[in-house]
Amino acid sequence: MPIKNALRAATALGLLTATGAFAESHSPTITIATVNNGDMIRMQGYTDTFTEQTGINVEWVTLEENVLRQRVTTDITTKGGQFDITTIGMYEAPIWGANGWLVPLDDLSDEYDVDDILPAMRSGLSHDGTLYAAPFYGESSMIMYRTDLMEEAGLEMPDAPTWEFIREAAAAMTDRDADINGICLRGKAGWGEGGAFINTMANSFGARPVNENWEPQLDSDAWAETLTFYTEMMEESGPTGYATNGFNENLSLFQQGKCGMWIDATVAASFVTNPDESEVADSVGFALAPNKDGVDKKANWLWAWALAIPAGTEQEDAAKQFIEWSTSKGYIELVAENEGWANVPPGARTSLYETAEYQEVPFAQKTLDSINAADPNNPTVEPVPYTGIQFAAIPEWAGMWGQVSQEFSAAYAGQQSIEEALEKGQAIMTEELEAAGY
Repeated sequence: MPIKNALRAATALGLLTATGAFAESHSPTITIATVNNGDMIRMQGYTDTFTEQTGINVEWVTLEENVLRQRVTTDITTKGGQFDITTIGMYEAPIWGANGWLVPLDDLSDEYDVDDILPAMRSGLSHDGTLYAAPFYGESSMIMYRTDLMEEAGLEMPDAPTWEFIREAAAAMTDRDADINGICLRGKAGWGEGGAFINTMANSFGARPVNENWEPQLDSDAWAETLTFYTEMMEESGPTGYATNGFNENLSLFQQGKCGMWIDATVAASFVTNPDESEVADSVGFALAPNKDGVDKKANWLWAWALAIPAGTEQEDAAKQFIEWSTSKGYIELVAENEGWANVPPGARTSLYETAEYQEVPFAQKTLDSINAADPNNPTVEPVPYTGIQFAAIPEWAGMWGQVSQEFSAAYAGQQSIEEALEKGQAIMTEELEAAGY
């Protein structure tokens, strides 16, 4: 992609400490594992700017989300040493930091301004006050919808709708003959894919995965109501094969004009409103994630895709230079200069939301409102013994909830009943938590 004034913009970052002589004589190479979403792919297009300033070469390993989690987890737990920087999130950072698997990011430069990172992001990526991963972008989840289809349906989207309204609107916007689905939602197996979505939805229905004594609660009426409502709504108004759709699949459907509504990561807003990528860019509205009528809890999560350094890397200094560059205020300005403020990485820095130009972006305030509304310390209506919204911040969660999400996806695909999926999920969680001593 063209990068105008790249040298000047990168120099303005003021964060790259390597001298030309060092870069020329050493030319280290760092290997970065990352997820295959738009913001990360965009960052790769600017890597030459970093290399020109530092002499540090960058090799990318770009993977689908579920594969990335598996590869990175295997590498970090076995000390495989494949990567000098890994892309992780709020689930992994504090757990892996506590285990000594990550390099502390407690010596970043004053100019980097750690205090500018949004408190929710800084807290979620830290353990005992030490930052272990720097957020490339932060997100919650919200509703993205077609304003033209909503108008044609004779409805008006509330700022904070209920699930009951969402189902009604989805049915009204569905047009099978025109290949328009009223709603697109994640159903893909994976604790961070469909598993993350359904857990936040369950929160908003008054459900919880465990009680205060770590006893699984998937056999509750609230969980049965959640999955029943979800599957009935998706059968009525969702796309064919929704059981295998994740973030990228639904993004593509929405950009092609095949979704009336999509409830997903706030970071998607820049892609669905980009006229170069989205056929419906000029008719997209935003609203807060829904709650069930009578339940005071919204279905929005809190997440950051962040960059961390595995302990034991031989390229720690070079890796820190890259992290300072790619998660800095200067990088945001570089993207804004070349691609517009709507396309900068959102949700990570306070200063971004104080920038006049960014305040004009139509989804900026709704993103910030969604992030601020997410409370990982009180994620459910009834109390739970963990922190986290779409996940429980315990080491066993990824493997356990990954298995549970497979059972849910099988129910979405009609391979088993909801009752069978919940029964199997209850058994999986009971066995895993008891074995771990909870």
